[in-house]
Amino acid sequence: MNELQLREQMVTLASSMFMRGYSSGGAGNMSTRLPEGGFLVTPTNSSFGSLDPSTLSKLDAQGQWLSGEKPSKESLMHLAFYRQRADIGGIVHLHSTSLTALSCLPNLDPDDCLPPITPYFVMRTGKLPLIRYLRPGHPDLADEVAKLAPDHNAMLLANHGPVIGGTTLREATFNAEELEDTARIWFMIRPHGMNMLNDEQVNELKTRFSVNTTPPAP
Repeated sequence: MNELQLREQMVTLASSMFMRGYSSGGAGNMSTRLPEGGFLVTPTNSSFGSLDPSTLSKLDAQGQWLSGEKPSKESLMHLAFYRQRADIGGIVHLHSTSLTALSCLPNLDPDDCLPPITPYFVMRTGKLPLIRYLRPGHPDLADEVAKLAPDHNAMLLANHGPVIGGTTLREATFNAEELEDTARIWFMIRPHGMNMLNDEQVNELKTRFSVNTTPPAP
């Protein structure tokens, strides 16, 4: 896809998520890698429901702001993700209800915040590690994302929300939606107990539908 098509796609995907309640107000941000180098990022304090393709923030390959409105203050963590993963073409950061609620719970397993309750969680996400609380836009967030990005497609920011990548922005969006739905299902069934996928079933999925098979970017 060329830059114009990617601009249109970002607006369409963001609007779809907004209309279905995955983002509200000016919460969340998303980005995509451009074919000639550089990135498109949603502007600071913008709503997923009213983005304009022509005013999306454009950054060069080093992350310098080139054009459009001022980029999200959290663009640094997007750039950190991209720099660790040559295969990542799009990133979505949400404040979606179920995943944000999950990020506020005590005693989460920092290596994996959700159990393997559905095959699509395992296939799309693998594991969901936790990043310690840092204020939105804190520069150390980028460092924490960079540490986890080589081995994970998604991570959960404590008391904040998820960051999810994909080979394209479309795939990143699908991964984000699947992850939010998994968290919502987990909250629904947790009071009743649950049947989780066993180790053999998880390993079969990881073998057949490999997650994170592309080496990190140099």
